[in-house]
Amino acid sequence: MKAAKHILIVDDHVIVRQGLKRIIDETAGLSVTGEAGTAAEAMEFLSQHSFHLVILDINLPGKSGLDTLSDIKRLYPELPVLILTMHPEEQFAVRVLRLGASGYLNKDSPSDEIVDAVHTILAGRKYLSASLSELIIDDLSADRKRLPHELLSDREFQVLLLIAKGRSVSEAAAELSLSVKTISTYRTRILEKMKCSTTAELIRYAVNNQLTN
Repeated sequence: MKAAKHILIVDDHVIVRQGLKRIIDETAGLSVTGEAGTAAEAMEFLSQHSFHLVILDINLPGKSGLDTLSDIKRLYPELPVLILTMHPEEQFAVRVLRLGASGYLNKDSPSDEIVDAVHTILAGRKYLSASLSELIIDDLSADRKRLPHELLSDREFQVLLLIAKGRSVSEAAAELSLSVKTISTYRTRILEKMKCSTTAELIRYAVNNQLTN
């Protein structure tokens, strides 16, 4: 009998972790051997234990799931990451795949689809739902008109998300380990690229486009 594949779940909601753990542990050959509620806890687990897969939420307290994904792929490039979040595919999926994620699922997905995604990724393949495959094809289309936030760099996008959550410049700087001056520069670029005049406009845009929790 083959040894079970070890999985780390990173989500700040205990009830979500419990539900995922039940689904995964009831599947032959899979075992949740680590749970983390923050990016720091996740990186601590990864430094001390060996995992075959990380299931990661985008919304985490402190450092975001996007930053955590970047850290994981930088330090453990061969470790696959499945993004499981409440955000719709059209808002984040293509971006996180570019950052190195091996798949993207919404938390409303049925349990059998989650298990299928886990098996697919553990087999060394990307997990792409039919709708996500269409998004990727559409994203490659040269004549597709991109939404304003899609024109942002990954770092600019992360700053936008923090602004949308009501973070001040100094708070965003602390969360991203950047200087206040650098965050201010990013904010200026974001306003220019998105053709907004004020922070309030940015927040309104983020809410209208489901970029916030």
